[in-house]
Amino acid sequence: MSVAEKLTARLPKIADRGDKTDVVSVVKLHGVITPQASPFSRGVLNVNTVESALTRAFEHDRLKAVALLVNSPGGAPTQSGLIAERIRELADEKKVPVLAFCEDVAASGGYWLACAADEIYAHRTSLVGSIGVVSGGFGFTGLIDRFGIERRLYTAGENKRRLDPFEPEKPEDVEWLRNMHDQLHQLFVDWVKQRRGERLKDDPELFTGDVWLGPRSHELGLIDGIGTLREVVKQRYPEAEITVAEPKKPLLARLGLGGPAAAGIDALLTAVEHRAAWSRFGL
Repeated sequence: MSVAEKLTARLPKIADRGDKTDVVSVVKLHGVITPQASPFSRGVLNVNTVESALTRAFEHDRLKAVALLVNSPGGAPTQSGLIAERIRELADEKKVPVLAFCEDVAASGGYWLACAADEIYAHRTSLVGSIGVVSGGFGFTGLIDRFGIERRLYTAGENKRRLDPFEPEKPEDVEWLRNMHDQLHQLFVDWVKQRRGERLKDDPELFTGDVWLGPRSHELGLIDGIGTLREVVKQRYPEAEITVAEPKKPLLARLGLGGPAAAGIDALLTAVEHRAAWSRFGL
């Protein structure tokens, strides 16, 4: 048998061996969770920006598990819920386990995403939790008075002008907002209890909106262990190949035209808001 024939005879065996390699797909869930994603958006999460990455992650034929790399200070509750539900939908359809790995921070909506996994791991220095609801704004009544600006607003419906930043704050509006927060908080608590079950400890601090480092979050049952993606995957699936499922980038980002300057004042204000979301956790 010639050298060429020997090499040809070996090719099917090499291909067969490669075809049998197990795969663990990784999806990076990094950024502030917000529905506001423009063609210039970078570092934001919503159900549209992650859909392509999630689909790719779950479509491998030899898929053993999907790993979520979560690094998010939270954001919009609806988008958090939509992303988490999409993850569960794909996991149930493909019948594969999902593991979440908290990086710098998995707080508020970021922890909501982590709870979509069957198991959650964190680094010793990760910030985990913040199971609560927060919103904020500004009041400009003094500012418009100072410059002699007259506010003109026309509505149909007595509650259409609630929390108008150009009018003095009304107690009944604040009470309405608090009631909305309470309802959203309860939905968040219900989701965590549904996903974590008996692993959660009966601790009065658990749902106060506080955040903890990895070891304490493990004690509270918010996570299943301390470890990194490569450590856990190597132990659990020693023969598996780790592949990263990247989302499709917006066209302008692929052309290198993104950034606050290109998007104008609105993008600049959004960037400041996102910076504030990270800074709440010292990041």
